[in-house]
Amino acid sequence: MTKITVCFPGIGYHCDKPLLYYSRHLASSLGYGNSRNVTYVYNAGNIRGNDKKMKEAYEALFLQVEAALSDTVWNEYDDILFISKSIGTIIAASYAEKYALNRAKHILYTPLAQTYLFAPDNAVSFIGTADPWSNIDEIIRLSAENHIPLATYEGCNHSLECGDALKNIEILKDVMRRTKDFIEKEAFFLL
Repeated sequence: MTKITVCFPGIGYHCDKPLLYYSRHLASSLGYGNSRNVTYVYNAGNIRGNDKKMKEAYEALFLQVEAALSDTVWNEYDDILFISKSIGTIIAASYAEKYALNRAKHILYTPLAQTYLFAPDNAVSFIGTADPWSNIDEIIRLSAENHIPLATYEGCNHSLECGDALKNIEILKDVMRRTKDFIEKEAFFLL
């Protein structure tokens, strides 16, 4: 079975930051021998809370992703895993929809509400209750409506961190355990 992982970062959260770095290596240890890290650039300033700027950022980044992945022959892969963070969750979900990658699995770290417009079928998500980029109640509602398991982390920000380094390591370990459970589809996502 040929497997691929594609990481879709946030604007300020690149693929070598903890959530994407460790999940990518975890996926590799679980047989995902092929890996792609998408990179993109957007320098139009703070987009948080500005729907127009968010749409512009999404459109600019989506074009960059299409170009970066244009050489990928998706039907060569039996198993596709999209790991995404923040605005990357919107891009990954919409990319899968546009290219009819219905079999892709999605790990959504700190998804934004717009992600759910593309309703990935096989997904799991993670959010902090102190995430300034999301309305937590809305993310909980949208996850439930779309049957996407959601893990919430009390007091954690948009990086799933809380300001205490040792607690952050514990949280990261829990996130990676749940990520591993999702990838393996065993003992599915014990909340």
